Order: sequence, then structure tokens, then C-alpha cells
Amino acid sequence: MTRKGLPGLTAQIKDKLIQQALERRLRHAEQGSQVAAPAPAAAGEVQVAEQHYSFRLHPGYQQIRIINDGAARLGIGSPFFKLHDGTAGAVTQIAGREYVNYSSYNYLGMSGNAEVAGAAKAAIDQYGTSVSASRLVSGERPIHRQLEQAIAKAYGVDDAIAMVSGHAANVTTIGHLFGPKDLVLHDELIHNSVVQGILLSGARRLPFPHNDWAALDAILTEQRGQFERVLVVLEGIYSMDGDYPDLPRFVEIKRRHKVFLMVDEAHSFGVMGKTGLGIREHFGLSGGDVDIWMGTLSKALAGCGGYIAGETALIEHLKFLAPGFLYSVGMPPPVAAASLAALQLMFAQPERVSALQQRGQFFLEQARAGGIDTGTSTGLAVIPAIIGSSVKAARLSAALFERGINVQPILYPAVPEKSARLRFFVSCEHSEAQIRATVDALVEESRRL
Repeated sequence: MTRKGLPGLTAQIKDKLIQQALERRLRHAEQGSQVAAPAPAAAGEVQVAEQHYSFRLHPGYQQIRIINDGAARLGIGSPFFKLHDGTAGAVTQIAGREYVNYSSYNYLGMSGNAEVAGAAKAAIDQYGTSVSASRLVSGERPIHRQLEQAIAKAYGVDDAIAMVSGHAANVTTIGHLFGPKDLVLHDELIHNSVVQGILLSGARRLPFPHNDWAALDAILTEQRGQFERVLVVLEGIYSMDGDYPDLPRFVEIKRRHKVFLMVDEAHSFGVMGKTGLGIREHFGLSGGDVDIWMGTLSKALAGCGGYIAGETALIEHLKFLAPGFLYSVGMPPPVAAASLAALQLMFAQPERVSALQQRGQFFLEQARAGGIDTGTSTGLAVIPAIIGSSVKAARLSAALFERGINVQPILYPAVPEKSARLRFFVSCEHSEAQIRATVDALVEESRRL
């Protein structure tokens, strides 16, 4: 098969040539090579290059334009910002059509649950839709403390603090607690929010190879004495790969080197452990084995925002001094009430957690049996299908969408080109029949590409 415009070239080769040109243009945009020289200034005007006062010429926007233009040349529609008509769970409605949905963090099916929604509605009736102030001054409500105490109990620690954004929780916690005389080491696949927090702090940043506790140990042996405070940051489940660290190894290392250990449980709380209490329960650790527990309310807990859990000194410090909490409006009462109800329901209905774990394992087994590259995924809610080409990943996502399956592609430059993938988020409400049909379609369409 050939296409007009490039006679004699197969569709595959044409796609590759366009993709290579796209990558070259992206590299040039990143390096600023497309910047034009400033135009001559009129009398009395300051001579400044237009790209320095135009959002249209901002390098970031230029990259977006290049990616969109490249996708248009390849005949690929945008897979982003799809409008869902209602609750997005194991299924969703998009433009009036029902899809089996793998692009939602609604792991335990709590978002849309009648009890959770009822708790949010009751909180609106009692407290309104906003607390209209920072919690420190006049925005504190009983529902905030009830949620925080329930989170602290789940972790077996002194206290917790709930913030209006998961991303901001990492940024403000790390950014406030550490400084230029400190060192922060993190897994090379750590979330952007951790990196932004480190940059804000001014601490030295050192990544270590993914899940490689031995490499971390070696770095600390060499570097620990050169800094005051040292923080090590891991994730419970890595959202791009669906794997997790050997946490007991990292706990032993943190004790031996006298450093702080922080675990981001955005994707592991509600997912790992017999009752959903996360990576701590999975490994049988106590709450005090980790200094800073972080998690989000937007995944298993059906809300929005983030939390930090730990000892009293940590939580009191953040409540009175962390800018992202101190100078931010308090969490809306219906959001806090929804997450508290979801947490209580998780305890009351542990079968949701076991169903989620079973469905994830089933998806992983079916995908591997079909020859799909799932990388290092453990089948705990997050399962990638690594395609190895952004063009193929985007085409595969579009082909599955046509067959009633909604799954997002993760493309270059978000991941290295050879790691471009589809990322499947599994829910406890997915059926084995839905998963089997999904994997069959995935295998068929992958072979067509």
C-alpha cells in the first residue's frame, strides 16, 4: 500500500519519516534554534526579541504546535480532552456512546457510589460548597479533622493533613521542609510533583536507577556526610509502569544512613494490601517505618486533593508554616466528606480491594499470553502495553476507541520514544468478560499495525 505525496513509500515508512521529522523539530524547539532575531526597534522602543514577550512563540507552545501538526500529517486525531457525559468508571459515555473505560483512577468504583455521593450532598447542605478561607484563619470544619484522623489511623501514625491538591501537597511539603544545604534522592521515575518540590526547595537533587536500592545505598555511602538533611522519595506504585519498590530494603537503608524516607502512595493506597491499606500493609510494615506518607484523594478515595501522614511534629509544622496549606483555601467540605465516606466504605467492603487485585492480575495474564509487552507491571491496577512508537501507540488507541474501548496513549516526549505505550487503569468493577474482549482487541489491532 502506498499513499499520495510520497510515491513508492509504504504507509509504515512514511509514518516513520514524518515521526523522525517531528522529533527533529521538537529537539530544535527545545534548544531554541527556531528563535528569530529581534526586529529593529523604533525610536524610543526597547529592542526585545518577539519570542520574549509573545506566548505564541513560547518554546513550550511551539512544542505543542509541532506535535499537533505532526499528528495531523499522520492523520491521527487528538486522543486528549475527551468529553465524558457522566461518571467515568469501568464504563463511560462519550458523545452518547458507551465505552469500556481504562482511563480513570476510579479503582474501587467509589466515584459515583450512592453512599459517597450522599455524604458529599449532606456536607453541602451543612457547610456549603466552600469553606471560603484558609483553614488556619476561619476555614476549619469538623469534616476536615474527621478525614485526617481517619487517614492517620489507616497509616498507624499520629496525624495527617489534607490539602486541596495532590500535586501541591508534594511541592509544598518538600519545598518547605528542605533547603540548599540538603539532598533529595529519588527514583528516576518519580512523579513531576516531587521534582517540582525539590526545585522549589533549592536542595541538591540526585535520581537513582528505578527501584535500585543497592544503587541508593552506594550513593548515600558516598554523599550522606556532605549534607544536613537527606530525603529519599519513592512511589508505592509507579503510575507509568505499574510496579513497586522493595520497601523493606529502603527502610533499612534509611535507618542506617539516618535519612528521611517519603513514599508517594497516590496509586497504591486502596490498591495494595489485603484491605487496601497500601504498600505498608503489603509488606507488613508499621506506620513509623516511613517518615512521610503521601497520598491522593482522587484515586481510590473518590475526591480531590492530597494528604501527608506522619508524626505530630511533621503535621503541626506543615499546618502552621507550609505555604501550600497556610495560604490556600481549605478543602471544600463535599470533597472531604466524599473521601471520608469512600475510606469508610473501603473498610466495610474489602471485597472491592480483592476484586480489583483479581481483575488486575487477570488483565496482566491475558495480555502477556497474547504477546503484549507489559514491562515490569505487577498487575496492581496499572498495566502498560508498551508499543515502542508514538505513532503506533496513537493509532492503536484510536483503533480501540473505534471498537468501544477508551484507553489513553502515553507518547514521546512524555516517555522515551521506545517506551511509548497505552496505559490501562483497571477498576474493581471491570468484568472478566470486558477484560478478555479488551485484550483480544488489543492483540488484534497491535498485529494490524
